[in-house]
Amino acid sequence: MILTFDREIYGKLLAEFQPKVITSEEEYDFALEAVEKLMGCKNRSPEQTAILQLLVSLIEEYESKNYSMRESSPHEILEHLMEARGIKQSDLVGIIGSKGVVSEIVNGKRGISKAQAKALAEFFHVSLELFI
Repeated sequence: MILTFDREIYGKLLAEFQPKVITSEEEYDFALEAVEKLMGCKNRSPEQTAILQLLVSLIEEYESKNYSMRESSPHEILEHLMEARGIKQSDLVGIIGSKGVVSEIVNGKRGISKAQAKALAEFFHVSLELFI
């Protein structure tokens, strides 16, 4: 079955969603809502998919300009994972070392070795590269 692209339907979708370069938080929120609406369509048409891809591109462009993400250090990633999952330093004792070693790693006074990175990746079920 070949799906054809209907320009008339696409034109109606363009009128409904009015995609444009995003320049404000209000426009950003509107675009996010539109993407959510389109993502919720079970049998998305080729025209809806085209609008969805356009909106996602516009959102990505806005985010790259306004929400610049810098690289996080292994220590910052560990800190974030611990906070997000409610993990305490004592929970890592035995996984990456003694109480003193864990304290030094968590407080950024000691780097994370490859063996510790592997243990942390397995413990948190994340990629090893996050800790290297």
